[in-house]
Amino acid sequence: MIKVAFYDTKEYDRPSFELYGKLHNVEYKFLETKLTEDTVELARGCDAVCVFVNDTVNAAVIDRLYEFGVKMIALRCAGYNNVDVRQAYRKVHVTHVPAYSPYAVAEHAAAMLLTSVRRIHKAYDRTRNFNFSINGLTGFDLHGKTVGVVGTGRIGRIFIDICKGFGMNVLAYDKFPAEGFGINYVSLDELFEKSDIISLHCPLTDATRHLINADSIAKMKKGIVIVNTSRGALIDAEALLEGIKARKVGAACLDVYEEEADIFFEDRSGHILDDELLSRLITMPNVIVTSHQAFLTVEALNNIAETTVGNILSCFQSDGACDNELCYRCGDIEHCRKNGRKVRCF
Repeated sequence: MIKVAFYDTKEYDRPSFELYGKLHNVEYKFLETKLTEDTVELARGCDAVCVFVNDTVNAAVIDRLYEFGVKMIALRCAGYNNVDVRQAYRKVHVTHVPAYSPYAVAEHAAAMLLTSVRRIHKAYDRTRNFNFSINGLTGFDLHGKTVGVVGTGRIGRIFIDICKGFGMNVLAYDKFPAEGFGINYVSLDELFEKSDIISLHCPLTDATRHLINADSIAKMKKGIVIVNTSRGALIDAEALLEGIKARKVGAACLDVYEEEADIFFEDRSGHILDDELLSRLITMPNVIVTSHQAFLTVEALNNIAETTVGNILSCFQSDGACDNELCYRCGDIEHCRKNGRKVRCF
């Protein structure tokens, strides 16, 4: 029996993880608290920990896990910017779920975009109050508009296909272009200058942090619509707010936010929100915020659980080889390979 401390548990997590856990002899210690330096003690006696996007897996936490004999950190998400992968090397194995349902995230980005440009959220609020006026609800056609897609992994490519279905012109930027998909790649500056809509689908790295900032917004068309379903820190939220106030940014659709860790996934309706910047963004009539829910479909939850449990099982097998292991050793964290095949990193 492999025992796993499962941090930041939500109601929607349990069914699929319990199913695959029973099938593969994995026992969970479900914890509502996030993993932090203060809560790492709860993992004592476990073989692995399972964490999500807002858990803190820094050097101090990793050292404590290693001290407890924890062998593995199993991320149940694709992003790993909250994990000190360098510190984990030679101590604790780290795995992630690189693809759970790219359709879920791409479709949510499209849904937010459509909701924003056709004012569906405003119409919904009106009609619930029996206000059937359509004054002020004028939108614009997506057909013929130019969308700039930053990041052309699986999610980005599916979003491109959706946009092409609407008859949109697509420009794309990626440091590592995907060959064979007929994607029109341009420089980042050209994408900023020519796009009517920009959608972010790239990982958060040192190079992409605050990719959308005051300088990049200045290069964009007046009325630009910005969509972010990737990582909050891709956008400098203060610069975004200033762009909205200056009427340069026409709309923003945000499923993620840089300082979301202590806010998202929780019911804060009975409390005063301490984050003034997020409060101001939410009050803007041309901003839509969802609470990091782009991944949240039945299919995605099932795939996340299946892949995460598979990663755990692989780690505890005799050779320990896992295709989804993250490793600092090679410099290519997501694709650490030796002799053409995945091997145990240490």
